[in-house]
Amino acid sequence: MSRRDDRRRRIEEAFAEFQRAVSAALGSVAREHRTLATEHAKNMFEFTVRGMGVDKALRDVALRDVTSFLVVDEKRERNPRQAPLSMAQFDERLAQIKHDWQQSFHEWTETGPDQLTALVNTVAAGPASWPHESWLGTPGTHDGSEGVPELWRIGTGVVTSAPETQPFPVAVPLLDQAHLHISSTSDSRQLADTLVENLLLRVLSHFQPGLVHVHVWDVGQLTGSLPGLYPLTRANLLTVHDPARLHELLDELSEHIRRVHTKVLVDGHLTVRSVSGEGRRTEPWRIAVLFGNRKALKEDQQQQLQRVARNGLACGVQLFIVDIPITINSPVETVTLRGDGTASCTMTGKHVTVTLDPALPRTLVPRACAAIAEKREERRTRMSTFGDLLPERPWTENSSAGVVAPVGFDDGEPVCVQLGDTSPHALIGGPSGSGKTNFLYAMLGSLCARYSPDELELYLLDFKEGVSFAQFAPGRKDPSWLPHARLVGVNVNTDREFGVALLRFLSDEMRRRADAAKQHEVTKLEHLRAEDPGGRWPRIVAVIDEFQYLFGERDQVTAAATQLLEDVARRGRSQGIHLVLSSQDVSGIEGFWGKSAIFEQFTVRIALPKARRVLAEPQNDAAVELPRWHAVINHESGVKPGNEICRIPDSTSKGTMDFLQNELWRREPGEAPGLFDGSKIPFLDALPDFLELRPGDASPTVLLGQVIDVAGSAARVRFARTPGRNIAVIGSVVQDAAAVLGGAAASLGRQHEPVEAAFSLACLVDEAMPEALHLAKRLSTNGHDASVIGIDGIRELLDRTAARLQSISTGTSDTPPSPHYLVLYGVDAAHTLLEQKDPTTRSSGLDSLRTVLKHGPENRTHVLGWWRGVTRLKASLPPGVYDDIGAWVAFDVQGKELLSLGPEQVMAWSPRPRRGLFFDRFEHSRPQVIIPFDTGEA
Repeated sequence: MSRRDDRRRRIEEAFAEFQRAVSAALGSVAREHRTLATEHAKNMFEFTVRGMGVDKALRDVALRDVTSFLVVDEKRERNPRQAPLSMAQFDERLAQIKHDWQQSFHEWTETGPDQLTALVNTVAAGPASWPHESWLGTPGTHDGSEGVPELWRIGTGVVTSAPETQPFPVAVPLLDQAHLHISSTSDSRQLADTLVENLLLRVLSHFQPGLVHVHVWDVGQLTGSLPGLYPLTRANLLTVHDPARLHELLDELSEHIRRVHTKVLVDGHLTVRSVSGEGRRTEPWRIAVLFGNRKALKEDQQQQLQRVARNGLACGVQLFIVDIPITINSPVETVTLRGDGTASCTMTGKHVTVTLDPALPRTLVPRACAAIAEKREERRTRMSTFGDLLPERPWTENSSAGVVAPVGFDDGEPVCVQLGDTSPHALIGGPSGSGKTNFLYAMLGSLCARYSPDELELYLLDFKEGVSFAQFAPGRKDPSWLPHARLVGVNVNTDREFGVALLRFLSDEMRRRADAAKQHEVTKLEHLRAEDPGGRWPRIVAVIDEFQYLFGERDQVTAAATQLLEDVARRGRSQGIHLVLSSQDVSGIEGFWGKSAIFEQFTVRIALPKARRVLAEPQNDAAVELPRWHAVINHESGVKPGNEICRIPDSTSKGTMDFLQNELWRREPGEAPGLFDGSKIPFLDALPDFLELRPGDASPTVLLGQVIDVAGSAARVRFARTPGRNIAVIGSVVQDAAAVLGGAAASLGRQHEPVEAAFSLACLVDEAMPEALHLAKRLSTNGHDASVIGIDGIRELLDRTAARLQSISTGTSDTPPSPHYLVLYGVDAAHTLLEQKDPTTRSSGLDSLRTVLKHGPENRTHVLGWWRGVTRLKASLPPGVYDDIGAWVAFDVQGKELLSLGPEQVMAWSPRPRRGLFFDRFEHSRPQVIIPFDTGEA
């Protein structure tokens, strides 16, 4: 056989095998298709028989053609040309169906009613289904946190075809689930009123008074509908509307739905129920009862009613529509009342006859409504306290979608501040004495009681000269702290740089979260937490009190603060970072008000009494006449329709916020927050950066003071063996200069083993001698060689040191260079002495000083000197050459004097007590403000 024939044979065999596989697959598919078609035909046949009834089906010969498709030969599948069933086969098939149904119905009549009764008792407990004797006259206590009954009883049902069967309760879904449509005849209209009244009393008696508001409109009468409920009007729980003004009721409901959609249904929530979660119901239900006359409404009213029905359930609006023809695209349960006093409903179908529950006792209904109204009034008029803001169980809420904090009460109902993606930042305004601190405590306490430290972190900054936030950090009298606080800043009115540092920290954290979100391919914190459940991504709320100090001057601090604030305000919302800015007077903040991109992000506005320019003026002047202890809470950028006026409880007295803090601290203290107190000087020996220093680094780190930043880190200079690694302290105040030199030398001593380094302390001004002796004692105690000389020994020290450096440079020295630090107090005081030239060598002490400054760092010899002025420092250096001073700290020196030593930014420097300007030309592009250390008693 040729190769060509062999290849042809293999191809034909492979194709034949392929044909067999395809045929088998097609056959299998065809059999499966016929099986499914037969099963579907059986179901449709049974469905048809159910609708017709078995007896009628027995008389319908046309069904034989259908049933012919249902009989299958035992050995092979049905022949498509099979003849219709015979009469005997057809009757046998229907008889089998009838027998199966009778058996199923018999089983249901024995157990079904009991099962339905148990179901209603389970999902409709309490007033939702119980007899009125157990609840009528007792105001409800449920606040919505324990769930809402799924069904509400209306009567008793029996199967129409078997009236002898056991009756069972009939209930319908209502609140948040379906509207109710009732149709009656002229003879059964009274039953409709009874049904509505019974349902309303069940609902009103189940929930805490105030969680359900009823509106009644009757096309036929101004008053008279549901008269037993009228005592509710005095508590504003029942409103009766004019028969000629249905449009006003529909407008009111539409406006309520709009407000809920814009204010409550945020951050992805679709219903008020989902917003409430397991907590208290955030919005009360509004039940609108519309009594008609069996005639259709006007076209415009019908359309508006359809809109209310379509959007109302998600917003807590429930419609009871009586005798009004409707077509609405929304879940609705229908109850049809017959003239004989019975009813049918869509919940049970047409084969169940419903007997409605009898009317409640006429004398008890007004009394029950009066008790509900009285309880409501008692709640409204009760003076709410700080404790009423707190939940029953702390730390149970989740902050993924945002945070909600009740801050006050309006008619006994809580008014909340919400921070989330749609309401990211808050602006608070109120003049001195208006209760701003009290409001902040109320808000912070409410937040911290609801969200654990894993859900919420706080950064608190108070610019004014006060201690509003000081109690949230550990102190001498109270060692506790607020577990949620990560940073507390007080008395920072002169340290505006700390506000910039906080904003820079928030900006960096925002970018860190954004990078993590990109890795998980999400954009929002809520989605990041879902994708990374093991990560720690709490919401961050940064509160800056008297924030206007950030913009107090036209300088670089204001420019930096404005830029960072805009960055955080615009992009922080998606990363769960929220700003709360408060001020006594925000009208004069040019850097803030001039930036609409910033201002527009602060959609939450809180105005305290007499506050100006917080709300949308001049249209909204609600704060002008606001009484003390009250606030306007507005989540709609300050426009008037968004106003909520509430009373803020006392939150600053003993036993309020302080008690809550102690309780939460005992529960889980966590790590103590960082504290920046602008009135205190940082203690060197307590500084983490100082405690971390260890011997062994060839390029030791010099700590000069504390940088004004969030971490409270130290200003550092690395003493590498490179030119210019010397430090100058400039200023006339001994205390400041001695603090910097003392901290620098102490930090160097901590990085050397005993006797490894030599410290030469030259005190050239008498005022600095106590500080120099204290430093020498400290260094000697730690095993270092530390000597103190006066002005008469400075020339010898410099000449000897310069000679040693010269010998090392020329290679004539037998010993390698060892660490040697010259700490010079008041170098300029010895200027005249140092200018004198040696008669033999013709060199002066200034020459020796310049030699030490120039060649010392490369040979492990560094100068830490204090000069009492910039000009005096320049006189110690070669004319026009300042490179030998690589780092400096200036105190009471104007910025323009420092221009020759640093960048242009030094021009903005204005001296202030216990603050210095630090610049290292090897590390910095701009100078930093630092606080000198407290190194102990001199």
